Amino acid sequence: MKIALAWLLTLMCFTAVAKKKQAAISGTVLDENDKPLTKVSITILGKTTGTVTNDSGTFSIKVPAGKAFALIFSHTGYNEVQKNFYLSDSENENVTIKMERGGKILETITVTDDALRKEAGLVRINPKNAITMPSTVGGIEGLIKTLVGSNNELTSQFSVRGGNYDENLMYINDFEIFRPYLVRSGQQEGLSFINPELAKNVSFYNGGFQAKYGDKMSSVLDIQYKKPKAFGGSAYISLLEQGFHFEGSNKKQNVTYLIGVRNKSNRNLLSSQETVGSYIPSSGDIQAFVTYKVNEKWQLEMLGNVSATKFTFFPQSAQKTTSVFSPLFTANLGLDIAFEGQERDGYSTSMIGLSMLYNPTKKLKLKWMVSRFENKENENFDIAASYLFGDRDFDRSSSTFGQITNPLGAGYYQNYGRNSLDIEVYNATLKGSIDHRKHFIQFGNSIEQTNIIDKLNEWEYQDSAGYSLPYRPPNFNLFKTYNSIASLSVQKFSGYVQDNIRLGSNGKDVTLQAGIRYNYNTQSKQFLLSPRMQVSIKPQWENDVVLKLAAGTYHQPPFYRELRRYDGTLNTQVQAQKSYQFVAGMDYNFAGLGGRPFRLTTEAYYKHMTDVDVYDVENVKIRYAANNNAKAYAAGVEARLFGELVKDAESWFSIGFMRTRENLDNDFYYQYKNAAGEIINAQTADQTPADSIKTNLGWLRRPTDRFLTVGLYLEDYLPTNKNFKVHVSTIYGTNMPFNIPNSVRWRNALIIDPYIRVDIGFSVQLLTEKSQRRSHSPFKNFQNVWASLEVFNIIDKPNTISYQQVKDFSNTIYSIPNRLTPRLVNVKVVARF
Repeated sequence: MKIALAWLLTLMCFTAVAKKKQAAISGTVLDENDKPLTKVSITILGKTTGTVTNDSGTFSIKVPAGKAFALIFSHTGYNEVQKNFYLSDSENENVTIKMERGGKILETITVTDDALRKEAGLVRINPKNAITMPSTVGGIEGLIKTLVGSNNELTSQFSVRGGNYDENLMYINDFEIFRPYLVRSGQQEGLSFINPELAKNVSFYNGGFQAKYGDKMSSVLDIQYKKPKAFGGSAYISLLEQGFHFEGSNKKQNVTYLIGVRNKSNRNLLSSQETVGSYIPSSGDIQAFVTYKVNEKWQLEMLGNVSATKFTFFPQSAQKTTSVFSPLFTANLGLDIAFEGQERDGYSTSMIGLSMLYNPTKKLKLKWMVSRFENKENENFDIAASYLFGDRDFDRSSSTFGQITNPLGAGYYQNYGRNSLDIEVYNATLKGSIDHRKHFIQFGNSIEQTNIIDKLNEWEYQDSAGYSLPYRPPNFNLFKTYNSIASLSVQKFSGYVQDNIRLGSNGKDVTLQAGIRYNYNTQSKQFLLSPRMQVSIKPQWENDVVLKLAAGTYHQPPFYRELRRYDGTLNTQVQAQKSYQFVAGMDYNFAGLGGRPFRLTTEAYYKHMTDVDVYDVENVKIRYAANNNAKAYAAGVEARLFGELVKDAESWFSIGFMRTRENLDNDFYYQYKNAAGEIINAQTADQTPADSIKTNLGWLRRPTDRFLTVGLYLEDYLPTNKNFKVHVSTIYGTNMPFNIPNSVRWRNALIIDPYIRVDIGFSVQLLTEKSQRRSHSPFKNFQNVWASLEVFNIIDKPNTISYQQVKDFSNTIYSIPNRLTPRLVNVKVVARF
């Protein structure tokens, strides 16, 4: 009996010890309007089991006690919420959780709206989280660059499928937006027009876009700003940019407003440039979007923007280095420059747009729009420099380490400019849509007046080894000089009509989109017609696949830069560049790792271009030949995979292969021979040519030619706490050509090395769960607060953007690379309320 009693007591002790400590959490889940949310999934972080809310939005769940854990609240169409707990044994806690509508950074993980999947080249972007991305430019453009590639982290501009920056369209609430034109380098750029905190929907088309979009050849970025239903806002501060915004509506919710203010300074970025000096950049803007709903049929909207950018620079010195490897010799070449002078630039933009919407029936919608857009730009620089060029000593044990020990050349140059540009664009547009059975018809017509006043006064002096270039004694000559005044007044008329037709057995299997666009302007006096068509098919396969085809013509009339020749004069006879494009693609949704949703998109494209206005690119400045004297093509294949490698953490991978070539009219050169048949330099005085050979260049690489582009974005978090996140953004691109000025034979013959850049950001959510804060807390009205540490160019790769050319004492030309930014650190805090 005693033995049995002992065993019983022992068993009870083990049972008590083995019994798990438990607690309970119950509560209610509400949406942003304080209405109960049903079927909200509630799980313990790291576990696969849990519970869901009932029809009243309430729930109850057993949880572990005596240790830290987190509950994850998730619901389709809403931002995920995480709440951390530490409860005692048998403790019961009641909570109220509020969830907000939202989505992924890229709304492409699972696309339930087949209409979006059926458009060629379309990527939908959610701008809400763009501000948290590790990027020197940030915003929407930072996201796009991971998809299309980049070769310059200082600019928000991007190249799409072999096109240049001027071939991209941008709309905000259907108003076309223009960029500054005189900017020469990314360091002069200010804020992008797009304020991501105001944006609701962002649609990016990288080719094959519809007839309703305007007359450019490469891409469309279409942004719609929010119409908020409740008061809210955000504020953020970082070493590069600061800003805040407010949004809300009145009690009747017939008036909504958005107001955003931003300030940006790239001083910390530029202070690490290889050109040492005093950089004083500043950029600020204020935007407002206000709507007034008169009644169920009439609505008024107003979009306004005022921005100003200033760039002041006092250069002091620069040390540039490059290495030369050849079978004959190797050398470390250095260029030491001492500067004097300064640069002062200013760019201001103002825009006002008014819209009136009328919905007489549910099937018919009309929209009248008027707008005024103005860019005022000024460039003022007078910078002189003396330089020494030669072999640089890299022996750390040497007393001359870092110095040029074997001079190969020396000289002096001076750049002077007093340039101004004033562009005014007035626009009046009517657009509408008719939804009738299987047809969705869209139409529009616009009248536009553009006034341009351009003043160019610029020259460059070069002195090499004591001789001014070009050397024509006894005259004193400038190396380059531009001096012109132009005043243009251009009227443009354009319009479109297109029909989306739903075909197939259930009206969803096949979609045909056909339209035509016209354009006429008084400058080129061309009447252009651009038919465009898309077909999408969703086969009745077991796999969720959509097949897409698109074809059309995309003509681009000259605006301003396309008219200016290399020598600064204007050619007002420049005609529109013409492009004929073909796109074939596939969209495939499937279940990947752990049953999580993945999406694969692939597209192949071909663009045939005629009447091409060839150009050179240096940093971000584009210089055109202004003569329509070439034909060109671009062909490639792109694939993008979107998914969650880690649950609730989005990642994507993008890869593209492309070739783009151009063939100029009359692009040939002569090689001269002497009487012995040897190739000679005909410009040398003691050489007399006896014969010559004419060589046609044929197809050449275009300035944007890049065979391989890779973009990768990864997101992860701590397994025990999703409030600690890491974001990695990677861009890689193979080499690109760079033009040697005034050379026919060696056009685009220089090579810019491959571009590779890795940016990483570490984020922590400092403040969550607004409903659980005390009433006297100073943060009681904040939704959340995030803090981020960002490391740009973590691998410290010295990427090249362009070349500076110098001559040695024997008149041989060397190309010295101009580098971009090294490794840099940024700190950011973002709060939303």
